Amino acid sequence: MDPNTFSSLPLLVNIAIFIAAAGVVWIAGTRLAYYGDILADRFNLTRAFIGLVFLATVTELPEIVTTLTASIAGNAELVLGNMFGGVTMQTAILAVVDFWFVRYALTSWPRKPTHALEAVLLVILLNVVLAVSFLGEVEVFLGIGLGALSLAALYPLVIVLLHRYDEQSPWRPVQLPETADPTGAFISSERLRGLTTRSLVVHAAIASLFILIAGFVTANGAAAIAEQTGLGNSFVGIAFLAAATSMPELSTTIAAARMGAYTMAISNIFGSNLIMVALILPADIAYRKGPILSEVNTVAQFSIVTGILVTAIYIAGILIRRTPRFFGAGLDSIIVILVYIGGLVAAYTLS
Repeated sequence: MDPNTFSSLPLLVNIAIFIAAAGVVWIAGTRLAYYGDILADRFNLTRAFIGLVFLATVTELPEIVTTLTASIAGNAELVLGNMFGGVTMQTAILAVVDFWFVRYALTSWPRKPTHALEAVLLVILLNVVLAVSFLGEVEVFLGIGLGALSLAALYPLVIVLLHRYDEQSPWRPVQLPETADPTGAFISSERLRGLTTRSLVVHAAIASLFILIAGFVTANGAAAIAEQTGLGNSFVGIAFLAAATSMPELSTTIAAARMGAYTMAISNIFGSNLIMVALILPADIAYRKGPILSEVNTVAQFSIVTGILVTAIYIAGILIRRTPRFFGAGLDSIIVILVYIGGLVAAYTLS
């Protein structure tokens, strides 16, 4: 579907389409988290690895489509702003989960240091992007930059490193919370566990397809609504668009937390952010006006800084583990929310 189609529809029709598509994303994302949890047991994989690769990849599918569409259209500002702003937005989802669906601080639950390593590697890649934006991108061939190529090459190495590190489990924390305390499942997993592995894979593929299509519709419907209501690039419009594009991550992360799969929830977000960085190369290939990282402006640079900051805050939370709780959430999550809100205000001021 052409994104311009939404702009030609009446506002009320776009609102109805947006609500319906968001509902589909929510249902499909919830079921996908359950499929991932069961498949982790079937294939003898950890929940953290399933969240890092499986959930993160599927929930990023709509983002991939919208990013490539905007890149082909030559809108580098939208691509980079949405991409780097999405890192902070998606990390803030963990804070939302911590507030509403976790009994102890969310970062006190991981049994392995894998999540800290995920976050550290994400910080490294974001710093590489920031360095390229300051030093200037170097075109290699056909308008594709060296920085974009390097980041894409590093992503599979990061995944392999994380998988091997997760299997070796060189150290474990001593002080751990009691067993997970799920807040209540959206659906019963007993019937799903009775399905064959092949049926589970087919169900997961169908849910992924729904997320791809409905997520794309949600993102473009939100853009049309922002334009038709006059919000456009205003503070409210930017926040609305960011929330719409993060709907798949929100639904899967909340579902994972409600079933007590906290490690899968954390890895889902960090994995999505890692994919966001790897997405720079496809965006660079689709963008035909030169290396896309050459178009990074002050707002995008600031978004990268806030993304690094919120990720570093959760690294500290994972390492400290006994994070104090205030107002029902860990102190690290409260700081992340404050950074996210402050970042939105600062980005609006800079723009």
